[in-house]
Amino acid sequence: MSAPAGHSNVPHRGLITVSIMLATVMQVLDTTIANVALPSMVGDLGASADTINWVLTSYIVAAAIMTPLTGWLSDRFGRKELFLVSVVGFTVTSMMCGIAWSLETMVAFRLLQGVFGAAIVPLSQTFLLDINPKERHGQAMAMWGAGIMVGPIIGPTLGGWLTESFNWRWVFFINLPVGIVAFLGSAAYLPSIARRLRGFDFFGFAMLSLGVGSLQLMLDRGGEVDWFSAAEIWIQLGLAITGFWVFAVHTATAEAPFIDRKIFLDRNFVTGLIFIFVIGVILLASLALLPPMLSRLFGYPTTTTGLVMAPRGVGTMISMLAVGRLVRLVDARYLVVTGLLLTAYSLYLMTGFSPQMDSWLIVESGIIQGLGLGLVFVPLSTVAFATLDPKHRTDAASLFSLVRNIGSSIGISIVVVVLTHNTQVNHADLSVAISPFNPNLWAVSPLAAGGDATALSRMDLLVNQQALMISYIDDFKLMMIVTLMALPLALVLRKPRAAAPAGAPAAAHMD
Repeated sequence: MSAPAGHSNVPHRGLITVSIMLATVMQVLDTTIANVALPSMVGDLGASADTINWVLTSYIVAAAIMTPLTGWLSDRFGRKELFLVSVVGFTVTSMMCGIAWSLETMVAFRLLQGVFGAAIVPLSQTFLLDINPKERHGQAMAMWGAGIMVGPIIGPTLGGWLTESFNWRWVFFINLPVGIVAFLGSAAYLPSIARRLRGFDFFGFAMLSLGVGSLQLMLDRGGEVDWFSAAEIWIQLGLAITGFWVFAVHTATAEAPFIDRKIFLDRNFVTGLIFIFVIGVILLASLALLPPMLSRLFGYPTTTTGLVMAPRGVGTMISMLAVGRLVRLVDARYLVVTGLLLTAYSLYLMTGFSPQMDSWLIVESGIIQGLGLGLVFVPLSTVAFATLDPKHRTDAASLFSLVRNIGSSIGISIVVVVLTHNTQVNHADLSVAISPFNPNLWAVSPLAAGGDATALSRMDLLVNQQALMISYIDDFKLMMIVTLMALPLALVLRKPRAAAPAGAPAAAHMD
């Protein structure tokens, strides 16, 4: 199998970019688009409110386990071939999800969808780095980052619109035309990359899969079973710790580990992994908080929620377009710091939310956060791979996607736990003032102070609203602190030299 002679000789670079980005957006959308359709699935699939969550869990766990396998599979069977199979498999299983007739079949099809979809994002990043010269890596990562970051933002809105206008099955049917176009473009124009034979470290893969799968299952199930009060969470935590620990020891000592340990000697890449973990926490945790907040406290319908959150995506797109060019002119570390500061400022603005405000502050903070995250994501994706040997790109891109997804899962779990706990605490604190011995209560509501049941019920609703609002603000403060704590990591990043090996075609460096 021949490899491209050089970046300048790769034909149809624009069509390749469009094709692989269609596949990427399709896959990323499916991480959030189905969430809003779950209540509509309950009756059709004969599921309960508890068991329907397995539609999400099966996809997340399968994708998490299969993502690290992308590097070995692409070397063994060919990068182009694996990408095409992944796109076809993901599209077909999406259609099967759309015609599912029971919960069992839906979970099985979603599991297969996760298996096929796992390789799409890391392979798309690898292809964009391969087909572009080093001086265009910033613009390539801007295009890739736009799909990765805007997808989760528009997913819930698109899913809500499809469910309301048609039915929940169209959440999956929408992937068919996108998948067909992505496959045809990729099959016609993707360059073939030389294969690289290497052994398969089954033990290392098994231990990593045990750790990743157990952790994802624990994070997804924890909220349903009240976390560590349930035995299954302790078992999953033990399995996750065991899997990651044995994998780390095995990787450090084995002759040919599942993931080449030389990857972890690259300072930029390791720092990039830590950064992308933080970005995963901030991006999807805030997206997980805002829709229910706007619905429960502000009474926004799904469409209005989507319109209010849309400027966040606009801010991200503007940032991506600008930073794709800025990264060639400005030290990427300065861009990362600026992006983190903007993100922290947007979270600071979000701590000023109140049930009485209009939507402008939500729009303003969303635009600023979109700008900030875009300024971080593109330079980070560029610098993290700039000093890495191109033959390790696919493995590295798989780890990059895996760590981002784990960060998102952990971030969502943490903010939901903090929200639930703080709501109870805040409700108890606020309720102390509702007493017949409080003269202020008599001044505000004599009926409630006198024990009128209707007045007390209304008062309780107000207390619940205020307790919940304070809890959301506490979460925004927590994410702001996490963002500011990540700032010193920018000092660890190393500015790549002009002659970094990333400028050469990936195939030329393969064994």
